[in-house]
Amino acid sequence: MAKIEPSVKSALTQYAIAHRGIFSYSQLAQYQHRFHLPGSELEALLLEVAAEFATPPISQFYVGAIAWDDKSQQAFLGANLEFSHQALSLVVHAEQAAINNAWLNGATEISKMTINAAPCGFCRQFMNELSTAKELEILLPTGKTSLCDLLPTSFGPDDLGNSEKLFSQAQHLAANETSPASISAALYLHYLRAYCPYTHNQSAVEIKLDTGECFYGRYAENAAYNPSLSPLQSALSQLAMSGKLLSEVNVEGITLLEKQGSANQLQVSLAVLKAYNAEHLLTHIEIE
Repeated sequence: MAKIEPSVKSALTQYAIAHRGIFSYSQLAQYQHRFHLPGSELEALLLEVAAEFATPPISQFYVGAIAWDDKSQQAFLGANLEFSHQALSLVVHAEQAAINNAWLNGATEISKMTINAAPCGFCRQFMNELSTAKELEILLPTGKTSLCDLLPTSFGPDDLGNSEKLFSQAQHLAANETSPASISAALYLHYLRAYCPYTHNQSAVEIKLDTGECFYGRYAENAAYNPSLSPLQSALSQLAMSGKLLSEVNVEGITLLEKQGSANQLQVSLAVLKAYNAEHLLTHIEIE
């Protein structure tokens, strides 16, 4: 790859921060034309930009990923997010972050993934929950492969009798219900759109800053259980993709909304917030 001026990467980074790591294909085409970049070089540069959003205080390993949606013509960046002095199982992997970014922000499918390192087994299993898992292309520095090649003889939703998939049409149906009192309409909508076919615990999180800006996350379960993404991890990843960390912003409050009788997210949420000494910011609400 030819040497690229730092100003090019800076422009992409600033755009990514302003748009929470989301690029339309038309915007990428404009950058490609403006900076005279071949598509492969622009994609490699986007991976570098994605990795800049990583927060790896434990591993010091900066991972970037891009989830591409050919239907909505958008690219979604993601980066790994680790929590100091907490269990490694709480880490958000870059592939999870990119898919989460897409899921929360209007993507209709994941057409392909671009990653700056081979995905670990955990992430391969997480991607196996996608509606496009059987056709998913994965682009690595070593070349193009597929999820089926990386995860042969896989275990997935069908093995548990689950016909629903992450990004299946059911996830995009608009809700006609109004939100209960004291719960924002946006938080309630994310709650309704949680993907929880195994525990049926609809749950979502709202992080509200003192500026009024809000970040949301929702629960995404996995057939293998452990690779499931908690709603707080989901929301904190969105915060990170805007160039912010919980320890660097003034938080007005964090709300965890769960389904009464199925709730299972309180303790893991408190464990994550302990890394920021922010347990006191959490309000836990259960609804029927």
